[in-house]
Parts: sequence; structure tokens; C-alpha cells
Amino acid sequence: MHFHHPRRGLALFLVFFLFACVVSADSAAYRQSVEKWRHDYEAQLTSDSGWLTVSGLFWLHEGENRFGSDPLNDIVLPASAPALAGTFDFHAGKTTVHILPGVTATINGKPVQSAELRPDNPQDRLVLGDLTLYVHASGARFALRLKDKHSPLLKSFTGLHWFPIEESYALTARFVPYDSPKQFDSQNVLGDSIKMDIVGHVLFSLHGQEYRLEAEANPDGTLFIVFRDLTSGKETYPASRFLDTDVPKDGPNGKTVQLDFNKAYNPPCAYNPYTTCPIPLPANRLRVEIPAGEKLYKHTHAS
Repeated sequence: MHFHHPRRGLALFLVFFLFACVVSADSAAYRQSVEKWRHDYEAQLTSDSGWLTVSGLFWLHEGENRFGSDPLNDIVLPASAPALAGTFDFHAGKTTVHILPGVTATINGKPVQSAELRPDNPQDRLVLGDLTLYVHASGARFALRLKDKHSPLLKSFTGLHWFPIEESYALTARFVPYDSPKQFDSQNVLGDSIKMDIVGHVLFSLHGQEYRLEAEANPDGTLFIVFRDLTSGKETYPASRFLDTDVPKDGPNGKTVQLDFNKAYNPPCAYNPYTTCPIPLPANRLRVEIPAGEKLYKHTHAS
């Protein structure tokens, strides 16, 4: 005759209870880490240097481009700027700024009267009070991008919206690096032709199906992915979403990375009409719904 041993039953119960506590603690820690990441991301977006401060995109024409707050200038700045601050001389892709006498302007904290501004170079940013101007290349076209700490977009920002955190969208993927980066032709949202330097692709499984995404490299060694899925245009931003991974790690079966779609985020053009964003490569348009990460931003842009 078999008798149930109460101590053995209690021991089994304690084992399962402790296991459930560990799993629950891991789950809570994971959720907290994602929530912190989302909070930090929104804080950066709304900072004095965030994308919401971009408040103008002015296409340069060959020759002299006058700039200042006077409405008859080629580049019309907010009222805080001098009526005429100077000119941007643009010739064959090269931009040189000339500041009028008596106008205070700096580059890297140093007063400037004349300087060449290289496209999208963080060292070549012209500061006029609370305004920052720098040259931006959009394909073969060049523009002056304006950032304003008092941007109407920043003032009217209503906050981001996210899908609930779902751990099944945090995945381990296999990273297959290319022998050398491959350059692909693509476009941005303005229709300008751009080049994407792809360093490899990631392979991952979702709902029992394998998917592949081409990846670029961030300066810190992590991967950057521009993608679209079947939520795009309905629950998420139509053009694309962005995703960063960790640094690829060597494993027994090759390199792996962590793909966490709970941290997928919108490109700047989702919030700001003065920004340019890449369109995903055809290979990065997934025939699957991924309702994770950032949702569609529905706020109406300020004029």
C-alpha cells in the first residue's frame, strides 16, 4: 500500500514555490529594465538636444543664402535671432558661413566670424543664442537644419505611447556578419537616394517562423536595424521603426545578439516634419505583426 509522505509533498511544494518566485523576480526585473529604458528614451527626446528641438529644414541653393529673423531672408529664423545674422555660401556641396560684424555666434564654444561647415558633423554646429544651425545632407541635396530650445513641437509634446511589455518579444538572434560591409541603395521619407552600409544580418524565430533582418553598425559596436512589419500604418508609424541590439557575442554556434522589440522606437520623422528618416530595405519588411515597442504617435504637428 502506498502512503503519501507529507514531508516529501511539502518539499516539492517549496521547490515549485521558490522556482515561481525566482521566475517572477526575473520577470519583474526585466519589466523594470524596459520601463527605465523607455523613460530614458523619452527624456532624451525631450531634452535640449533632442529631436523635438528641430524646428526648421532649409534647402541650400548655389551661392549666397542670407539668414536671420527678417522674413525676406532665404533662411528665416525665430525672432530671437538678429534680423540679418550673416550668409551661408554654398558651392558644389561646400558650405561656408560668414557672420556679420556685431553678431555673436560660436562653434564648439568659440566665437566665429567665418568657417566651413561639414555636413552632419557634430563639431560644425553654429550656435546663435538658443538656436543651433548645421548642414544636413539628404542624399545629394544639402540643407540647413535648425534646432531651437524653445521649439513649438517641444512645448506641445504630449508624450509617447507604448505596447504593453511582452517578454516573448525579447529574443536571442543569430548574427551572420558579412566579410566586409555591403552598401545598399535605399531612400529616405523625402524620396532622396541614400546608401545603407549593412554589416550583416540577424536570424530569429517568432511564432515558429524564421525571419531575417539586415543590420547596420552603431559606433559603439551594437547593431542598428530599420524595419517595418504588418502593424505599420495601423498601430505603428507607417514608414519604419528602429531597433538597436547589444554587441554581438561569440557562442558555440556562432555570434548571437539580443533583439528586444519591446524597445523598438519610432524614427524622428514620426514626431517632427523637419527631419529625414530612412525607408527599410525590402528585406526588412516583415510579413508578421510585431505589436511591441512604440506605438503610432498621433499628435498633430505644430505649424
